[in-house]
Amino acid sequence: MTQYTCDFNLKDNLIHLNHAAVAPWPVQTQLAVQAFAEENVRQGSLNYLQWLEHEANLRRLLKTLINADSTDEIALLKSTSEALSVVAYGLDWQAGDSVVIAAEEFPSNRILWQSLEQFGVTVRQVSYQTDDDAEQLMIHACDKTTRLISVSAVQYASGRRTDLEKIGLHCEQNNILFCVDAIQQLGALDFDVNKVKADFVAADGHKWMLGAEGLALFYCRKKHLTTLKLHQYGWHMLENPHDFDATDCSPAQSARRFECGSPNTMGIIALEQSLLLLESVGLANIEKIILDNTRFLIEQFSNNPNLEVLSSTEPARLSAIVVVRHKQMPSSELFDYLKQHHVLCAPRGGGIRFSPHYYTPRDKLEQLVKLLAF
Repeated sequence: MTQYTCDFNLKDNLIHLNHAAVAPWPVQTQLAVQAFAEENVRQGSLNYLQWLEHEANLRRLLKTLINADSTDEIALLKSTSEALSVVAYGLDWQAGDSVVIAAEEFPSNRILWQSLEQFGVTVRQVSYQTDDDAEQLMIHACDKTTRLISVSAVQYASGRRTDLEKIGLHCEQNNILFCVDAIQQLGALDFDVNKVKADFVAADGHKWMLGAEGLALFYCRKKHLTTLKLHQYGWHMLENPHDFDATDCSPAQSARRFECGSPNTMGIIALEQSLLLLESVGLANIEKIILDNTRFLIEQFSNNPNLEVLSSTEPARLSAIVVVRHKQMPSSELFDYLKQHHVLCAPRGGGIRFSPHYYTPRDKLEQLVKLLAF
């Protein structure tokens, strides 16, 4: 197996298995941000027009990553939460409308839909705590009042991968909007916005895309761009943002209409470099390596009589996340034990969540297995 550890500069004794939380930057990302900081210190904004080229290139990279039709459908927002809020508070809700979500969602993809209850919107939560056909349960929860389904591509606490195409087809056939939180998939597993028929996609860049916190992708299908109501206004969202004397304050016709203020240039440069690295490795290669890692961990954990794999082991449900529980030791104690041995992971889903990326050396995973062999 090709080793990609040279792309990163992690401490030798660290076993980093926490990409589902906050990922480390690649070396080339570090160098690009350092170069930008040095340029800023020495020249200020002398090369501001060149900074805009990084922004344009990042939109192209994100378009390719999700197979969008146009960069006009790509907005650069602060977070997944902000992107989802643009959708939730951009739609014209009526009392009696309903939304269907997964019950186990991360708060960002749960509480904002629940906040719509103040407008008379009903939020129906479908449990994903099963290996059964949860997608069909979500479909069954829909009726003529259902305006939108929102679901994570991969559940953060279990690693369960959603059959997005099944839900997307139902939405298309029944005039229901489809919103996907793709933060636990983009950069790790293949994602095609047209195949899954999503109307909206949100994903922060600081997990599997290996970027910095504070910058997120928001995809809005072209036909919805002008139907979402705007609640934030500023110079950057205008059709002609650099004509400061213009009296025409029309919002951009592209998804930039959702970007109200100055761009996060440092975050843009960081995410651009990280996506260039992922592109050079090849997204198909990355997915293969990640799923090989997942299968390896599941196999090894399953051979340990004291461990219980809580993540789904069905091939179609596998993701970059594996959650395991120790039958004899509380998860809080196991987490502390692993932390003492320099394993970076997270207590999630009733167990411990491990989330290695494509560059994670196999010997690090083997070290983890040995640490749990008691």
